[in-house]
Amino acid sequence: MAMAIRVSLLFFLFLSSSLLVFSLYEDQAGLADWHQQYLGKVKQAVFHTPKAGRKRLVVSTEESVIASLDLRRGEIYVITLSSKGSIIRAWNLPDGQMVWESFLVGKKLSESSLLTVTDLKVERDNLILVYSNDCLHAISSVDGAVLWNIELKSVELQQLIKPVSGDVMYAVGISGSSKLHAYRFNIKTGELLNQDVVDFPGGLSGEISLVSSEILVALDASRTELVLISLKDGKISFQKTNIHDLVPQFSGEAALLPVNLEGIFAVKSNSYIVFLRVNDQSKLEVVDKIEDSSAVSGALSFKEDQLAFGIVQQGGSQIHLTVKLGSDYSTDILKESIQIDPNRGTVQKVFINNYIRADRSYGFRALVVMEDHSVSLLQQGNIVWSREDGLASIVDVTTSELPLEKKGVSVAKVEQGLLEWLKGHMLKLKGTLMLASAEDMVSIQALRLQSSEKSKLTRDHNGFRKLLIVLTKSGKVYALHTGDGRVVWSTFLPNLRKSDTCENPVALNLYQWQVPHHHAMDENPAVLVVGRCGNGIDAPGILSIVDTYSGKELSSLSLTHSVVDVIPLPFADSTEKRLHLIVDVDRNLHLYPKTPEAAVIFEREYINVYWYSVDAENNMLRGHGLKSKCMSEIADEFCFSSRDLWSIVFPSDSEKIIATVARKASEVVHTQAKVMADRNVLFKYISKNLLFVATVAPKGAGEIGSVTPDESWLVVYLIDTVTGRILHRVTHHGSQGPVRAVFSENWVVYHYFNLRANRYEISVIEIYDQSRADIKNVWKLILGKHNLTSPVSSYSRPEIMTKSQTYFFTHSVKTVSVTLTAKGITAKQLLIGTVGDQVLALDKRFLDPRRSAKPTPTELEDGIIPLTDALPINPQSYVTHALKVEGLRGIISVPAKLESTTLVFAYGADLYLTRLAPSKTYDSLTDEFSYALLLLTIVVLVAAIFVTWIMSERKDLRDKWR
Repeated sequence: MAMAIRVSLLFFLFLSSSLLVFSLYEDQAGLADWHQQYLGKVKQAVFHTPKAGRKRLVVSTEESVIASLDLRRGEIYVITLSSKGSIIRAWNLPDGQMVWESFLVGKKLSESSLLTVTDLKVERDNLILVYSNDCLHAISSVDGAVLWNIELKSVELQQLIKPVSGDVMYAVGISGSSKLHAYRFNIKTGELLNQDVVDFPGGLSGEISLVSSEILVALDASRTELVLISLKDGKISFQKTNIHDLVPQFSGEAALLPVNLEGIFAVKSNSYIVFLRVNDQSKLEVVDKIEDSSAVSGALSFKEDQLAFGIVQQGGSQIHLTVKLGSDYSTDILKESIQIDPNRGTVQKVFINNYIRADRSYGFRALVVMEDHSVSLLQQGNIVWSREDGLASIVDVTTSELPLEKKGVSVAKVEQGLLEWLKGHMLKLKGTLMLASAEDMVSIQALRLQSSEKSKLTRDHNGFRKLLIVLTKSGKVYALHTGDGRVVWSTFLPNLRKSDTCENPVALNLYQWQVPHHHAMDENPAVLVVGRCGNGIDAPGILSIVDTYSGKELSSLSLTHSVVDVIPLPFADSTEKRLHLIVDVDRNLHLYPKTPEAAVIFEREYINVYWYSVDAENNMLRGHGLKSKCMSEIADEFCFSSRDLWSIVFPSDSEKIIATVARKASEVVHTQAKVMADRNVLFKYISKNLLFVATVAPKGAGEIGSVTPDESWLVVYLIDTVTGRILHRVTHHGSQGPVRAVFSENWVVYHYFNLRANRYEISVIEIYDQSRADIKNVWKLILGKHNLTSPVSSYSRPEIMTKSQTYFFTHSVKTVSVTLTAKGITAKQLLIGTVGDQVLALDKRFLDPRRSAKPTPTELEDGIIPLTDALPINPQSYVTHALKVEGLRGIISVPAKLESTTLVFAYGADLYLTRLAPSKTYDSLTDEFSYALLLLTIVVLVAAIFVTWIMSERKDLRDKWR
């Protein structure tokens, strides 16, 4: 019998090792992660359509992205992020490689502009003229060398004008608000030929458009008068005309559109776009006026000495594209109507391009940028492709559970599923034993994608399928499926769109509004969208309630008060609507939802509501509590006034607040006790009222390296926000920000720069509660022989102990987060967004403050890792693998129902989602587990046991006959 067991074990080990050796990883791509690339709102677009070769569309966006798109499908070829500052770069169009880079030096930061004097050919004489840092620079198009530069003191350059012939160039700018400057240069040498300055009474708005080589147009400071500027030999003359004299129906403030047509320019107001012409007598006359829901393209050269431009007008679900001849406004070259999704809003910009049809006539295509930041390519009356590039500007993320799967499955589906199940496992078995052909491997991958059921719109038992509800800068809300990243629904909220009542809406945050369960299962979950009508902190607020299953806006409200902060309360009414307090600029609090039931629930917890505010400008922290109902002319039972409980003012001559971080209210802590290897117990000091604050020396608030180590220091605080008590304070001399930090359970990790060591560092602080230090071992904890008389309250002076440690870190960090799981049992990992736009998962054990160079056997038993001066960076620890999340801004962790697993979502210009198991999948079998192989192994083991048992019996019988 012993022999049978040995043989069975050997066979089982052989099968197990075979499974590991022959496992495949390439075919797992896309099963548990997805990556999507977006661009952001397009600012400029250039069509590159040579007669031979690949046709491209090169765009630059508000997210600092430069991209080359496939003109047929809209797929991205190359993306590169351009840094802010005075840098000019040239890129190779086919592959996006940088050809050269030049740094433009100047004394003062200013708005920049760029002009290519001639077509970019590989000749040193062809110049690129750039205005930056109060200087005009001439740069070689071949190698980026700065050939000459001229300082323009305190002048904001508006236009660079190259005359039709000769080497003379005009530069026009504004200083202050009323002085108009004109400079006349030699392009090749940079020699200043002459200059003229004219003081314009009443001032200018700062916008100047080019009408011809010697005529420009501007708006006065009130934006109600047009100023026609004439340049002859560098001398300035001007005349002004009231817009109402030209267009009596004109209303509001005017803005100039960059049409760049010879003799024609366009002015936009609240109601109209008006085209005007400069006639032979240098007078202005109206050419045409169209409704404001339109966009006008720049001029396009499509024939010899022929210019065209496009006009897009919108009406309902249709947009009308008209291409006109530049020299004859009355001539329409093209007129088309295209059906478009009204959920995209209105057209914001349009860029046109021409092509030659099969009959040798000229056709036109147009790229339109919509209000929700999406882009579409229009051609021959159809939408060729569309891109949801608003997803590149996510401002907040939350999650929603999917609906439950309905019961009841047909017999045919079961039979089909059984056949597919057998077929799939036979194919997997062939793949495991390396017997599968290339076609079989393709079938295996397809079956895996199909059997994963990751894209179903119902809940799964592991909690991997969810909806990511994201709010974008444009005010559009999207629901993304965690399975494959597709857009399930999108809603462009009406009250977050620009309108006559709200000129500048701003999207702020998302909050869980209704999370139905138990007795409220008939209700759909909903989210609260918070916005503001204006950029100022005192602007009135905007609220919207959105159903997360359908995307339907259930209700909306334009508030009469501002929104400074939103405090989600841990209470819900009978329909599972969560209570929220909205803090306005006067520190009054407004309760939502405004229902009698919510008021009754809130009044029971009235005295237990505290919050804090951070005034970084005045270097101050304040703690607040509720006082009474608001005292106003109109009685409001849902409005409450506040009182200041405490304040901390940091000395402005030595400290400046640069970062604050608090614990996530949704974080689950499994246990307060931490059992050591020597059987002692440490109790974590867990409080949702703790705040991490980082301050630096005022001189050290600038860029890294701007001060010496002796002039800079970093001070971090742990502060109780209920009492204002400083629980811990530590100073890092010779250190500087920026500080990236994350607070979880009883520890905080923060990243900064050490000027003395000239390296980045990560520090960790762990806090423990000493009031329960009499509990010496785990047996007292289990048997209940411990002291629970000490109240857990912010008002009882805590007896705390801190442990801290500092490590060198090789990367600059953009953002940092931590993994969250359903019960908080699984080990934590830090999610670090690196400067290379990747996400690194670092085990929290590497940041244990108890690490030492020579840990004792007891510490080794407790899992303490020997101390090294730097934190290890394992290439396999990158969550994003070889991919990048360009423009990475945030990382969130979403717990699954499976305790071992969390979903990690990283967003920036790109989006990336994956599953992460910090302690491995200890509570489940992987998707790659072969049940067929397990069944085969069991059958073989049983057969082996039976055969060896018979052999053993025969051997015993032979031994007895001897």
